[in-house]
Amino acid sequence: MNRINLLFQNKKSRILSVYFSAGFPHLHDTVTIIRTLEQKGIDLVEIGIPFSDPLADGPVIQNSSNIALRNGMSLSLLLDQLKDIRKEVSIPLVFMGYINPILRYGFEKFCARCAEIGIDGFIIPDLPMREYLEEFKTTADRFHLENILLITPETSDERIREIDDNSNGFIYMVSSASTTGMQKSFAGSKEAYFDRINAMKLKNPRLIGFGISNRETYDSACRHASGGIVGSAFVHALEQHPDNIPAAVDTLLLQLNS
Repeated sequence: MNRINLLFQNKKSRILSVYFSAGFPHLHDTVTIIRTLEQKGIDLVEIGIPFSDPLADGPVIQNSSNIALRNGMSLSLLLDQLKDIRKEVSIPLVFMGYINPILRYGFEKFCARCAEIGIDGFIIPDLPMREYLEEFKTTADRFHLENILLITPETSDERIREIDDNSNGFIYMVSSASTTGMQKSFAGSKEAYFDRINAMKLKNPRLIGFGISNRETYDSACRHASGGIVGSAFVHALEQHPDNIPAAVDTLLLQLNS
């Protein structure tokens, strides 16, 4: 069974997934960050593949991606950095990135390397579901990789049902239609959206992302889904502690639990 499925089978609530941009703050921090996140109790890690035009990302993550690229990070180097990661880390690992660098690398070659390394799936915000199903799903399935699909407040019930039918890991529930970033709280409209999705009784578990940066937003995500995804808040913590990864993780955990 895929590690993602095992996680949701064994832990039903307060799952915490953390995103960071590979190659930030320093080029060779990737493995240290992943290892430290697991040691500090993080349940799932999303490894960002830096890209020059990250349309879904807010300024904090965009900046980290740009710095990572300037540091020399590339998809090929990232895959090389992770080649022995499963000797140290057992939690689920998911790539999050845009389709252009993956196509340049070669989708089948990418999937093969992911399977070889022990990557469990990927999130590709700019890959339409229909295109994925028609052109890429067969290859991803062959290498036992989960494609994590996103829904937003604007996604119709019909499309959400279709996404649920074509998912087998978890659904990434975007809290708003805006880009990533930190928020102090989730307003009433977001709570109504969360309640609407809960009422649909989807078969797949959900994690809520975009805007989670403190205890209030994380607790809200955990009330309405299996847990939350934190990105910008952790990247900001890495900015504060670029040479002390454990301190960056501790800073994030303090924000989410106090």
